[in-house]
Amino acid sequence: MGIVALSTYQGDLVLATSASRANIPYILSGVSLTPLETVMKAAPNSWFQVYLPGDQKRIDALVSRCQRAGVRTLVVTVDIPVPGNRENNVRSGFSMPLRPNLRLAWDGVTRPAWLFNTLLRTLKDGVPHFENAYAERGTPVISSNAVRDFSNRDHLNWEHISRIRAAWKGTLILKGILNVNDAVRSNRIGVDGIILSNHGGRQLDGAVSPLKVLPNIVTALPDLPVMIDGGFRRGSDVLKALGLGARFVFIGRPFNYAAAVAGCAGVLHAIDLLRSEIDRNLAMLGVTSVKDLSPDFLTSTD
Repeated sequence: MGIVALSTYQGDLVLATSASRANIPYILSGVSLTPLETVMKAAPNSWFQVYLPGDQKRIDALVSRCQRAGVRTLVVTVDIPVPGNRENNVRSGFSMPLRPNLRLAWDGVTRPAWLFNTLLRTLKDGVPHFENAYAERGTPVISSNAVRDFSNRDHLNWEHISRIRAAWKGTLILKGILNVNDAVRSNRIGVDGIILSNHGGRQLDGAVSPLKVLPNIVTALPDLPVMIDGGFRRGSDVLKALGLGARFVFIGRPFNYAAAVAGCAGVLHAIDLLRSEIDRNLAMLGVTSVKDLSPDFLTSTD
């Protein structure tokens, strides 16, 4: 998740260290406000997600930075070639760059816990910057140039992915796959896994749900780790995806909320809630392990 350090103080570190304590993967966003190197030092098993331009020199520079930082798992997102038309952000008053105004001031004054525990503590360290979009440090969040640089991103193609695979010696994951043919092509290139995702349904209106395409992709590629994200909130949601063949389910926003409420303790509590739901639901299904799940436990409503 991007810019989580605006939700809670040092939010990227809160999420990364909490996940490390719980022994689950954490993916640091390329739109994060904490330097990659700092997060990797605190939680060395963290994954790192990137949005890449169709510019081989800039790709090579960022990949080299990841290698120097000790990243072992690189996640390349391929489903956002241009910015989405997020009308919900317009309605809620959110903008990038952040623009100080009366509404923002009122929101801060009426939420003193966030004002003192997050905003003022963050500003003591300086205005946050986009730290990890490229090999070099990015702009501050209040800069007129803060909108992420999508130049040439619509030119990213399979050749770039092949060259990344040849250069990257660690684990390579492609995120944003929603098509069997694309999944098969990813496998041919030699990626180590894919994440089915429509970016939470916030980009292309009407895009297919990852859960809909999951069974066909798992059938086509039974040996490739197929993971999934997008709208998962409860333990029962997770079990549905695992029953359809997903190897892993990623969840974002609930943990961001938990971090905003209670920092690391809140995230660990949210993890425990989800884990207990999964364990309880498995027992109610009459199985003792997620390995025992299959499509037989699901009934179609079509």
